[in-house]
Amino acid sequence: MDPKAFFWQIQEGKLPQPAAARTLGMRIVHVDPEEGALEAEFEGKAEFINPAGNIQGGFLSAMLDDTMGPALAAQLAEGEFAPTLNLNVQFFSPAKPGKVRGIGRVEKRGGGICYLSGELSQEGRIVAKATATAVIRKL
Repeated sequence: MDPKAFFWQIQEGKLPQPAAARTLGMRIVHVDPEEGALEAEFEGKAEFINPAGNIQGGFLSAMLDDTMGPALAAQLAEGEFAPTLNLNVQFFSPAKPGKVRGIGRVEKRGGGICYLSGELSQEGRIVAKATATAVIRKL
């Protein structure tokens, strides 16, 4: 854990939370950088719903990206960031407005390429799962 890395600067309030995370109502509940795991809560807002009254899949995909990316970001050093190269999402159940729980994991971290996984749940029901590939870059 590098306290000068973006992730930890944000956690300590030295840098602002990214606008996307604020929009999603993200709150980090637990992070374990050694395990490469992160748990977060999101606020599924009424503004996120489709005509059927469910949270639109693009918002769920963004929530998944914002669980997996920060799980990796917690392991990065100062000046490193890890953009997502691809994101694969599967939707299992509709999500309604309200709290959505996210779990992100670093499955494998190579020299520069990292493999991530994530899942969203609501009221104990799996809503969506994802895998992603990210690449570590220096600023």
